[in-house]
Amino acid sequence: MEINKSDFLVIGSGLGGLFCALKLSKIGKVNIITKKNIFDSNSIYAQGGIAATLDGDFESHIKDTMEAGAYLPDKKVVEMVINSSSDIVKELISLGVNFDKKENGFSLGLEGGHRKRRILHAHDRTGKEIIDKLISRCKNDKNIKIFENHQAIDLILENHPKFSMPKNNKCMGIYTYNLKKNAIETFIAAKTILATGGAGKIYLYTSNPDTATGDGMAMGYKAGLNLINMEFVQFHPTCLYHPQARNFLISEALRGEGAILKDAQGKRFMHRYSKLKELAPRDI
Repeated sequence: MEINKSDFLVIGSGLGGLFCALKLSKIGKVNIITKKNIFDSNSIYAQGGIAATLDGDFESHIKDTMEAGAYLPDKKVVEMVINSSSDIVKELISLGVNFDKKENGFSLGLEGGHRKRRILHAHDRTGKEIIDKLISRCKNDKNIKIFENHQAIDLILENHPKFSMPKNNKCMGIYTYNLKKNAIETFIAAKTILATGGAGKIYLYTSNPDTATGDGMAMGYKAGLNLINMEFVQFHPTCLYHPQARNFLISEALRGEGAILKDAQGKRFMHRYSKLKELAPRDI
């Protein structure tokens, strides 16, 4: 059995995993494993953009986010994410990401749940723009090694989860199935990061790629970790369905620019559910 060792192991090649790997590469060796090729993730399909506070009005952004989440989100987490959003955007720009601009600054979009324009975007392919730049950086980083076509099987734990609580246990790496070699491989690392994305592909009709099968959540649960808020699955109102082809998302940026939703009789209906109409959050 082949054994691959590193300081850090990142499981997943979406925006979160790649961004994390680039940060960790400054202090050690990083192995990234992904079940297909490095470009296969939900992140690359993201169209609309990133909500960020660039004008310093963090409070209104926090308020919109809490209201959109029916006040269920942990406010400390919401504040942390929103208060750091402008710095993260600056980091992405420093990595080569090009967001759309106009004469007096960034071209900001409007999307559901937001009462003001704060969506940075790169045309209608924001995810691809970011992922392309992050992958390029990772491939040129001497401290990062990418392992494609490696299906994660199970976390390697110091003690069996049946006999050890997570806080008293230690993750030492992961077993993978090398799809090209038809062989099991072992990855050992001081720190393992699960960045495996969601589980949208467990549904018959979805815009998610085939890789979104919830592997990370399953492995974490098996290792004794708690999973929370599993009932919050997002059903997007504008997905293009085709019986013979792959479904794909129609960006909600269209509604931000004035597109309306109609029923089978051609009548508008969102006013019956929210005063924000087509810009209501997706839980409506």
